[in-house]
Amino acid sequence: MSIRLNPYLSFRDSTREAMTFYQSVFGGELTLSTFAEFQVSQDPAEQEKIMHSMLTTENGLVLMAADVPNSMEVPESSASVSLSGEHEDDEPLRRYWDRLSGSGAVVEPLSVAPWGDAFGMCADKFGVRWMVNIAGPGA
Repeated sequence: MSIRLNPYLSFRDSTREAMTFYQSVFGGELTLSTFAEFQVSQDPAEQEKIMHSMLTTENGLVLMAADVPNSMEVPESSASVSLSGEHEDDEPLRRYWDRLSGSGAVVEPLSVAPWGDAFGMCADKFGVRWMVNIAGPGA
C-alpha cells in the first residue's frame, strides 16, 4: 500500500507567490496549473489563479496548494504543518526554520523543549503555521 498524507493549503490569490517561496525554502520541483488550463472558471478575473500546485522535494516532502475561487470563502483552519526529523537532520530542519520564520512571526522559538528535542512554532509570511521538531541527541 502507498497511502500518503500531504498538506494542501488554500490561499486567496497568492498561491503562486507562496509556492515559489516554499520552493526557495525546501528546494524541489514545483508544478503550477491555472484555472484557465483546467477550464474550471468562465470568470476572466480567475483565469490566472492557481487551480492546483505541487512541490515535491528530493527527500520526499510533498506540499500542495490552490487559490480559492472568488465565489468561495477561504477556509479558516486550526491546522499546522509539522516538520520533524532525527538528530542527524538538525542542519536542514534549522535551515527550513530560519527561512520559514525569517519573514513571518515566531510563536515559540526553536529551542530545547522539556522532552529533550529542539522544538519551535512559527507562522510564515503567508500566515501558514509551522511546527519544527528535531529529535535530541539521545533519541
